[in-house]
Amino acid sequence: MAKSKSAKLTKKKTASSTPAGVIELGDRRELFVDDYLIERLSNVELRLQKPVPRNVAIDHDVPWEGNTSAYHTVFQDGKLFRAYYRGSHYDPSGNHYRPVVCYAESRDGIEWYRPELGLVNYQGSTRNNIVWDGIGAHNFAPFRDRNPDCREGEEYKALGSALARSAKEQALYAFKSADGVHWSLLSEKPVITEGAFDSLNLAFYDPLRGCYVDYHRDSIYPDGVRVRNIMTCISKDFRRWTKPQWLDFGDAPVEHLYTNAVTPYHRAPHIYMGFPKRFVPDRGIPGNTAHGVSDAVYMTSRDGLHFKRWSEAFVRPGLQPERWENRNNMTAWGILETANDLPTAPQELSIFTTEDYYRGDACRLRRFTVRVDGFVSANAPLKGGELITRPFTFEGGALSLNLGTSAAGSVRVEIQDGNGKALKGYALRDCDEIYGDYLDRMVSWKGTADVRSLAGKPVRLRFALSDADLYSLQFTPLPV
Repeated sequence: MAKSKSAKLTKKKTASSTPAGVIELGDRRELFVDDYLIERLSNVELRLQKPVPRNVAIDHDVPWEGNTSAYHTVFQDGKLFRAYYRGSHYDPSGNHYRPVVCYAESRDGIEWYRPELGLVNYQGSTRNNIVWDGIGAHNFAPFRDRNPDCREGEEYKALGSALARSAKEQALYAFKSADGVHWSLLSEKPVITEGAFDSLNLAFYDPLRGCYVDYHRDSIYPDGVRVRNIMTCISKDFRRWTKPQWLDFGDAPVEHLYTNAVTPYHRAPHIYMGFPKRFVPDRGIPGNTAHGVSDAVYMTSRDGLHFKRWSEAFVRPGLQPERWENRNNMTAWGILETANDLPTAPQELSIFTTEDYYRGDACRLRRFTVRVDGFVSANAPLKGGELITRPFTFEGGALSLNLGTSAAGSVRVEIQDGNGKALKGYALRDCDEIYGDYLDRMVSWKGTADVRSLAGKPVRLRFALSDADLYSLQFTPLPV
């Protein structure tokens, strides 16, 4: 795979008094989605979790949508949840119509409805939820701009590509809106021209990096064979963009990645998460409309350029035959925090993927859920295992964990100095045993959770896990 010669996508770090090799954790939440914080594992593995299928969020069964409605974007905007997607239909007999951009709303991120907007005439009526009919409608990808210097009238932005007869003619155009419903071109000229944009190409503003970040599709040619892949570039004003660079997946195998769905994780925005649709073109199921099968995979990055990509599927096609049809299992761009399907359980995360693409008269967008922070866990069997972190400094007065155990399982934590020696009063034998299932469980040692005396000093954590999953940690203020 082609690798970038430059990783100049992040801000330079300011001078620090922290010793070399010691991570400055501060009070940010850290997820165990990679080995960033891990020094050593013993009988513990990082385990990719599997989302649970839930309800159909949107059934594309209205005349202006159809069986190839796709490229969904979802995000929360205040108390409102917004969704955008392409309305389109494939008919083997050749009865097609041009794509349009559709819009849906929700009050809870679970049940969605189409508002009648009266903006676009479709077959003699404006009683529909279409917000855009024109260039870019093939894969329109909007977002709410959180840039504090955002220009008035551009509070919402989007990218969309022009349909072209050749790859050389393809390009990404920029759009703007003051309310997320009424849209116009931000510029008559395309803003990104290097790429093959037949995908969900996206951008967002990252306040930590102080710039807009784009992810779009292009193709690489290992051994002369075309493989779909992902590029990124950045911009200060959403108008002028840097030269795109290929994402670096390290030693992950070269695979067709059709979409990317990259987004900063809202509870730990320094971590980017992506959910590409992996396309396997040389496989097919008898009776399918087209050759090829797909699933959804998972990847993360801490600089926006170098990604850890899991080879096993995050969402498999499963037992529904229609999800084994070509072009299914596209993950929508966006992660929502929603009420749990279990009545007494805390909030969970919702992602969305497509099904029944190409089949029948309408495809669907189905909701899947994972626990909060629950994409990957550090997992140990009942006989036990250990995880030891790299040395780091922190800010705060207590250690909070997102974890789950069995009835017989447990978690204990030891705080060590930077050299790996247990600190007095914080040894493993001092730790009060934790068992249960929690999103934020405070750790205590002989009844006290106070770690304020250790703040700012290099420490390590030693986790003793038994039939347990550890998802994330964070140092928080000590409760009054």
